[in-house]
Amino acid sequence: MKKLLLILLSLTLIFNFVACQSKSANTDKNGGNNQSENLEGSLEDILNKIYETAEVDEYFKEYIKTGLMLTEINEENCAYHLGKEGIEFEEAIASVPIMSTSAYELDLVRVKESADIEKIKSEIKENVNPQKWVCVGVDPDNVIVDNIGDVIIIIMSDDQGKALHEAFLALKG
Repeated sequence: MKKLLLILLSLTLIFNFVACQSKSANTDKNGGNNQSENLEGSLEDILNKIYETAEVDEYFKEYIKTGLMLTEINEENCAYHLGKEGIEFEEAIASVPIMSTSAYELDLVRVKESADIEKIKSEIKENVNPQKWVCVGVDPDNVIVDNIGDVIIIIMSDDQGKALHEAFLALKG
């Protein structure tokens, strides 16, 4: 009886060690998302997938079609969209209102292969200005900065941020 109990305890311990082991083989310094988990397609394709699958209200679905435009983020406007100059990235886009009567922005940034994504995300989160629009702003608590692989998403929205973030995370598949 004691042998059986000892064997069961040993098996339980072994199972716990295996089950609780970290995923060190699949993670790296980029927040647990290694380069093999990069999102496929252009940033525009990724943005379209987010907008197509996000569970947002009908008003916002119409706003996506008629009230937003796509802007390339470059050296000249990097500080405006990402909060500071000098952020190194491969490519970046911003989905912004055609008219600035709404406080909303969704940015996608594809970083360079060797970039420290956690550092870049931290710099963006600390410096992005959710009050940059004339007369309107987003609550700083509603600024979302996250990533999948080499793509960082920045969402500034008081109403639709959670649904857009969930649609982005679902792309990880």
